[in-house]
Amino acid sequence: MGITMFISLYTTRLILNSLGASDFGIFNLVGGAIAMLGFLNAAMAGATQRFMSYSKGEGDEEKLKKIFNISFLLHLGISFLLGIALVIVGYFFFNGILNIAPERIYAAKVVYGSLIVSTMFTVMSVPYDAVLNARENMLYYSIVGIIESLLKLGVAIFIIYYAGDKLVLYGILMACIPLITLSIMRIYTHRNYEECVISPKKYWDKALMKEMTGFAGWNLLGSSTSMASQYGQGIVMNYFFGTIVNASQGIANQISGQLGVFSAVLMKALSPVITKQEGAGNNEMMKLAVFTGSKFIFYLRLVLYVPFFILMEEIFALWLTNVPLYAVIFGRLLLIRDLIEHPFSPFNTAIYAKGNIRKFQIYTSFFNLMPLGLGFLLFTLKFGPEYIYVAFIFSMFLKTLITLLFYKEKCDSNFDEIFKNVLKPISIVGVISFLFPLLVYLNIEEKLLKIIMTIFVSIISYIFSVYLYGLRIEERKKIKDLINNFIYRLKNKLTI
Repeated sequence: MGITMFISLYTTRLILNSLGASDFGIFNLVGGAIAMLGFLNAAMAGATQRFMSYSKGEGDEEKLKKIFNISFLLHLGISFLLGIALVIVGYFFFNGILNIAPERIYAAKVVYGSLIVSTMFTVMSVPYDAVLNARENMLYYSIVGIIESLLKLGVAIFIIYYAGDKLVLYGILMACIPLITLSIMRIYTHRNYEECVISPKKYWDKALMKEMTGFAGWNLLGSSTSMASQYGQGIVMNYFFGTIVNASQGIANQISGQLGVFSAVLMKALSPVITKQEGAGNNEMMKLAVFTGSKFIFYLRLVLYVPFFILMEEIFALWLTNVPLYAVIFGRLLLIRDLIEHPFSPFNTAIYAKGNIRKFQIYTSFFNLMPLGLGFLLFTLKFGPEYIYVAFIFSMFLKTLITLLFYKEKCDSNFDEIFKNVLKPISIVGVISFLFPLLVYLNIEEKLLKIIMTIFVSIISYIFSVYLYGLRIEERKKIKDLINNFIYRLKNKLTI
């Protein structure tokens, strides 16, 4: 994932310079939903993975084949319905909603058409992604992630030397990449996992179908509203401010996505653990996984977020030849939103593991869509484009509170337990990790020395705050044992 992050950031630099800010903005507006496919795929796979991991916790291997086949049929139907919906929505997009120059409408339509095909294929592959999650196969994700990044880099380099309409070709090629990587996934899972057998008649279970349909339906509601909110944000901003602002949004999303890859991998590994513990009836171990996972997701984001947040202006100047207007402020606000939302993902997983998510998804969907209404209102009142991110931060804060309330009710917990194990340590670590490097940044004038000292102090304050205030005694002991073991093995090798 580290390799993937650096390749992706360099690829963005090449594409921005090659397409120009306006066409890059069009791609992020029309084809930006391609970037949402990964999110939609992961969110929908979470429903199937919940049942698979739960069954593994129960020790019921035969039930896994039933779950896989029912999930395959469900997502086959969802993919066709989604394809039809996107075609209908596209008609309205290109007839009065999107603010795109007339001479670029054709290119935008080609990008959108490519998106529809790619979306349908992605949804059909959800059951396979769920199998890999339930099996905790992180090696596959690492290998395919690198392949996907190299393909994107290859596309970016090819686009530089292409003489025709760069946006059209870029949209088509970027839509093809998910088809390649997901085809590899389907072949791999069928060859390696016995539950991946397509035989709906043999493994039909009406009661299980009803349970999974209900769960998947409510999960799809939450996933769809979240995706609609992310994508709708670009449409609302485009309506008021044009495609240049969409280019800034695309850059901010790149920074957010790439800086969050490490914690995203941790969440992939953690989700099946939480659900398996619930399936085995081990509530205390499930809660321990939730609390520990929540803290470490925050710490993994914080270690990169702090220096990037403080030095974002300097980093963008080095990374991009031409920094789009609003990119810096968008990036900073998006990092704040991520730190409020993502560390509490394990709490969501625990709620899903308990089942009966109808009420939770209704509340979640409301807060997912709230920023669009607030943003539209603020723009009508002549506020700047950055205020839609303020609306997102406010909505995500309320959404997090609702999540904690549902977790407390469903998982036999209390606020004292949540505060002591999660909220208190991450608050202390967050304040210390941010305060000291910020003071250094504000008090040094020379540019190079400012960058070096800010990063150095950020790392030092982060390490000490996490170790002293962010870990339980048992966790500190575990880290000491790992360090001592590493030193012992290193000494033995040097002696030999």
